[in-house]
Amino acid sequence: MTDTIQKAPQVVFACVRNGGRSVISRVLTEHYAGGRVIALSAGTQPGDHIHPEVAAVLDKLGLDTSAEQPKLLTRDTVAASTMAITLGCGEECPYVPGVKYVDWPVADPGGQDEETVRGIIADLDARVRNLLVELVPDIELPPSVLDEH
Repeated sequence: MTDTIQKAPQVVFACVRNGGRSVISRVLTEHYAGGRVIALSAGTQPGDHIHPEVAAVLDKLGLDTSAEQPKLLTRDTVAASTMAITLGCGEECPYVPGVKYVDWPVADPGGQDEETVRGIIADLDARVRNLLVELVPDIELPPSVLDEH
């Protein structure tokens, strides 16, 4: 008997404080993936909380961040993942052979105005949607949260 159930790919989004870019990416991935991709976020130097300006804009887009808490990026988290996407932590991100690394050069939304944060979310939204099609070629993505609001 062969095992036809494939394990969902796991992606870890890593930034420094784990309060903005990585959280946005994780929340968007979870929203669009419908359980077909596991998304984690973590930081090399996690802060105390999610950036309030990020939480506010995501909330306006219908995405809940109330359960988000900055976490420390560990080698084990990376090792358990199919892919590690770095967002401004570069060299500080632990390297694990066999894990695919991709760097997304995206501006830090911390301390930015709503329009700037929305622009950063739009950038990450497009990147996440492309990533999901790459990881799960037969996925049917729902409309972008940005189209709805």
